[in-house]
Amino acid sequence: MIMSKTILITGATDGIGLETAKLLVEQGHNVVLHGRSPDKLDAVEKTLRAMNGGGEISRYVADLSRLADVRRMADEIAADFRQLDVLINNAGVLKTAHTRTEDGFDVRFMVNTIAPYLLTQRLLPIIPLDGRVVNLSSAAQAPVSIAALQGKEQLDDMAAYAQSKLAITMWTREFASRYGASGVVFSAVNPGSLLASKMVKEGFGVAGNDLSIGADILVRAALSEEFSNMSGRYYDNDNHRFAPPQADGLNDTKMRAIVEAIEGILDSH
Repeated sequence: MIMSKTILITGATDGIGLETAKLLVEQGHNVVLHGRSPDKLDAVEKTLRAMNGGGEISRYVADLSRLADVRRMADEIAADFRQLDVLINNAGVLKTAHTRTEDGFDVRFMVNTIAPYLLTQRLLPIIPLDGRVVNLSSAAQAPVSIAALQGKEQLDDMAAYAQSKLAITMWTREFASRYGASGVVFSAVNPGSLLASKMVKEGFGVAGNDLSIGADILVRAALSEEFSNMSGRYYDNDNHRFAPPQADGLNDTKMRAIVEAIEGILDSH
């Protein structure tokens, strides 16, 4: 019998996040759902409860493009749970009608990079020594413009997305280095290219591949032994192996510059 874990999934109301939640519920884990829409969360919670997996299901509403929402949700979760075994930072944005946040940042950088950094930082006190943080990366990675990260330079959709995904891959390495002695495993995972998510359909106009490809690897990253000694590493599910990210992803000077920029944003907002 497996020991049930308490696992938070951001962006759990559709796509890979929802499929991952279903797998974890089937396995009897306690699943903590995040979504932006209360109505979607209601529907997902109802679906998951009908599966009778035996674990607890909780849900939290937050708009990850708003740092105040991220802080509020983190505080609520920390108050409600003594322990969070796994955090899966799955929520992501590629195309959107409104590309700038209220504070003038690119939505892709905010949701894909900065919000998960803040959420992870605030939830670390309740993540145990054998806990894990799984960050959603992508095969689409591009060298990061600090100016774009700070909202001082505008990028097209794909450039913003690819840079935001390399940026989260880079701060995953920084957190593994910074908190490595704690035992928490930090992983960045490309769940698979062109999976059949809403993001892929809107961004590329294709139906996409089976979402279970992505859900399976996220469950493995969250729970399996193969990830237990791989903190800070990037897993490329297109090639089914741990692999180097885009070359800048291994540049410590650039990694530190990105982390400093993120922390500067969080300090001032």
